[in-house]
Amino acid sequence: MRTYETLFIVHPEVVGDDLAALIEKYRKVLTDQQAVVLKADNWGTRALAYPVKKQTRGSFVLTVFEGAPSMIAEFERRLRIDEKVIKYQTVLFEGSVAAAPVVEQPAVEDVEPVAVEAPADEA
Repeated sequence: MRTYETLFIVHPEVVGDDLAALIEKYRKVLTDQQAVVLKADNWGTRALAYPVKKQTRGSFVLTVFEGAPSMIAEFERRLRIDEKVIKYQTVLFEGSVAAAPVVEQPAVEDVEPVAVEAPADEA
C-alpha cells in the first residue's frame, strides 16, 4: 500500500456541520475502498491565489491515507462530481506521517538565572 495526500478545496458557503459532514463523507469513501485514513485536517477558510469557479475563498481540507493505486480513480471521480468541492489534488506522499515531536519546556522554577554584565562605559 502506498501513502497518498489529497488536498481539496470546499466552497466557502459550506461551513460548520455541513463541512464536517462532507469531510466525514470522504473519509467513509476512502474506508469503503479499504484505505487507511492517517490524517484528515480542516485548515479552515483561506483566500485563494486566483479565482476558482468564480470563488476567491475556500475551505482547505488535507487528507493523508494509505491505499492501493487503483482506488485513487474512484476517490477523485467522487470529488469531481461533487459541486461543493471546487478543486482537488492528490499526490503520492513520500515520507512518514508522524506527530510533531513534543519538546518539553522547563518550568520557570527550574531555570537558573543568568547574570548579565553591563557594558563598561568607554570614555
